[in-house]
Amino acid sequence: MPLPRRLALVATTAALGLALTSCSGGDDGLDYEDSPLNAYLSAGTDTDVDEDAWIEQAQADDLKREEAIAVCMTELGFEYTPFTGNYGYSSSSDGEEWKPDDRDWVSQYGYGAINYPGKDEDMAVVPEDEVETNPNDEYVSSLSESESTAYYEALNGPQPPEEAYEDENYDWDAWYEDNGQGCWGDAQESLDEVAEDPWSQEEFQPLVEAMTEFYDGVYSSPEVAELDAEWASCMADGGHAGFAKREEAQNSIYDEQNAFWEEQNAEYGDEMGSWTEEEWADFEKETESARKAFEDELAEKEIALALVDLDCREKVDYDDELLRIQFEKEEQFVQDHKAELEAYKAAAEQAS
Repeated sequence: MPLPRRLALVATTAALGLALTSCSGGDDGLDYEDSPLNAYLSAGTDTDVDEDAWIEQAQADDLKREEAIAVCMTELGFEYTPFTGNYGYSSSSDGEEWKPDDRDWVSQYGYGAINYPGKDEDMAVVPEDEVETNPNDEYVSSLSESESTAYYEALNGPQPPEEAYEDENYDWDAWYEDNGQGCWGDAQESLDEVAEDPWSQEEFQPLVEAMTEFYDGVYSSPEVAELDAEWASCMADGGHAGFAKREEAQNSIYDEQNAFWEEQNAEYGDEMGSWTEEEWADFEKETESARKAFEDELAEKEIALALVDLDCREKVDYDDELLRIQFEKEEQFVQDHKAELEAYKAAAEQAS
């Protein structure tokens, strides 16, 4: 599989945020806000930030990133024109709320993998005269095949080995640590440094590593295994046997979706990594009919599975139980790492 045209740096905080918010209790149950670690991890975060102001700042950062990429590419002997047309933002008020624990919502969207609020807007065909053309496409098309490969390697870094995409345990962090992400990665890193995020500072890396290990341990603990076993038994009774962990049900839909696109992409191989926007548009048109038929069938399967999943989560009180297990373990983690967490909290509040 080719490397995506734009690779985002995956921050450890994103993974930890997922761990903390992966489930929320019912209206009368536990919530993320009850997390013992939340008092530290949310330090310096403005929960009342104006969304429009945030989008404006993000767009300004996009332009800075693109300008830094242009300088880097020029130094490496390539032409590059800053282009922010690949970045897009929308307000949460623009679409329907995401409600994966609401039965009516699940009955319509399932997990939100195939169909989801705002999909029609996302998939809408933009009139040709309104499409922003990447000014770099024309330059890339003028290059030879070897020059084009060198261009994209300079822009995004070298491509990982083919087996990396087939190994679910592949160490992506080590790969990017050793190989970087080209000019795009360097530009993003420079933005992160300017932001002075304490989470990325060397001083707090032992804490980051400890928290990563902690959450891995939480979700592989005997208590969670027992909870998953209760949920899995319920799923089997509902006609969906074969899932050992809750996330496996939702992931099975994404796995089928990914397998479809891998098959579609196989015909073109690595050449997709150097496609222009126009070539991507042609590809999407050619595969539209097959995609529509596949997604309609998978969407029905997704909704049926998600509804049984919701029934079983409610039956075993999965969300509250998982948070209870997590929070109990967090209390011990806070006791064991009190000094480091206090130092991080102080740094985060100062940086804000």
